[in-house]
Amino acid sequence: MSPLTRTGIAEPLLMPGPDSPWSRVRQSMAWHGHVVVHANWRDWLPAAVADPQLRPLLGARDWQRLNNLQDPEARDRFAASRLLVKYTAGAALQTPPETVELASKAGGRPYLRGCDQIEVSLSHTRDLLVVGLNRRGRVGVDTELADRRIQYSAVQRHLCTPAERRWLGALDEAEQQRRLVRTWTLKEAYTKALGQGMRMGFTQFGFDAEATTLLTPQGEPASHGEWAFATFELEGGYLVGVACHDTGLRDEGDTAVSTMLDEGFLGEVVDLVGRVQH
Repeated sequence: MSPLTRTGIAEPLLMPGPDSPWSRVRQSMAWHGHVVVHANWRDWLPAAVADPQLRPLLGARDWQRLNNLQDPEARDRFAASRLLVKYTAGAALQTPPETVELASKAGGRPYLRGCDQIEVSLSHTRDLLVVGLNRRGRVGVDTELADRRIQYSAVQRHLCTPAERRWLGALDEAEQQRRLVRTWTLKEAYTKALGQGMRMGFTQFGFDAEATTLLTPQGEPASHGEWAFATFELEGGYLVGVACHDTGLRDEGDTAVSTMLDEGFLGEVVDLVGRVQH
């Protein structure tokens, strides 16, 4: 089981392929209500290319999207990302990955069709794939290169609130750069969790200097503990930001497919998979 950080968010789990220890996903979902996994998409590539069941694993919609992609690397990364999502969600739901269907809401926010109780978010940068699931509320993940260069003077008015500019402006250049990338990543994660993405202005909300507390533009608390935030540095020089919401509603911690997924919908999916395979 992944340990909780002091912010209340579980450490991201490395899942290097279909044979990964998926019980860790189930444990994290049961104990913490959420899970974040990451992988190098190239590690998943052999499985994606060699698996004769790739088409039913992807499903009709994603299979068509895959075949519409012209760039070979884009195709491979897309296939690997969808497999990572399906295996992760399948582990959480205790169901085969081919029965999981990933769809998009208006604006591009992903969801698991027929299983609205679990929220999903995904992100990628270069070789890194990140997937977040949450059964207690919304979730957003974003990843950037930790050493990404962002010119503070050029973005401060568009990225930072007045309160953030006060503490960022007092830092030396190296620390300012590090904190700025971390803040950017977390803002991306939060707006993705809300389903807004870049449509929501980054100056409409802010974070404290530790990047753990949501604040108003003036620097006052903007939540009552229902949101948790954390950033993680992964091998390869990647930074991952996670925004995790807790509605406060009690649950039994049961994410088995028989509980979380509509029974009629599951039957339709299983029947469809059977027809495709035969």
